[in-house]
Amino acid sequence: MAENLSFAAQVSEWVKAEQEREAAVLRTAAQMVANNVRTSVAQGGRIPVDTGNLKNSLMASTTSMPTVEQGEKEYSDQSGEIELIIANLDVGETLYLGFQAAYGPRMNYGFVGEDSLGRLYNQAGYGFVDAEAQDWPQTVKRAEETVRGRFEAGPSPRT
Repeated sequence: MAENLSFAAQVSEWVKAEQEREAAVLRTAAQMVANNVRTSVAQGGRIPVDTGNLKNSLMASTTSMPTVEQGEKEYSDQSGEIELIIANLDVGETLYLGFQAAYGPRMNYGFVGEDSLGRLYNQAGYGFVDAEAQDWPQTVKRAEETVRGRFEAGPSPRT
């Protein structure tokens, strides 16, 4: 009978480890997306950065898609809040990442025509959001490799 309890405990630990790995891959992949979508063109990414306001307007949520705010607004860096939300993300939850700056969609998709201030544009989009969405399967593979390396290395010694 003791062997059955021991076996049950082992299975439970194995299941727990699998769930931890799955959550770790999800969180790692989500953080990769949040980092990559804010990587500037100058640093090899796709988002144009002049003042940093657009990349600072990225917000994360597990309840709803962050909304684009109308008008001019200055955004502070939300990296810490984004990391915290991702660190608490559970498998099965939806993570919403969205830029709040009013000009975010224009920078991603491009814009041809007259804006609300009467200025004429013929601007190609940078596709920084679309590129990350299309790369999701590869991001998950990279995240799995990263997490696999951590789990196979075993726990790090505490000092």
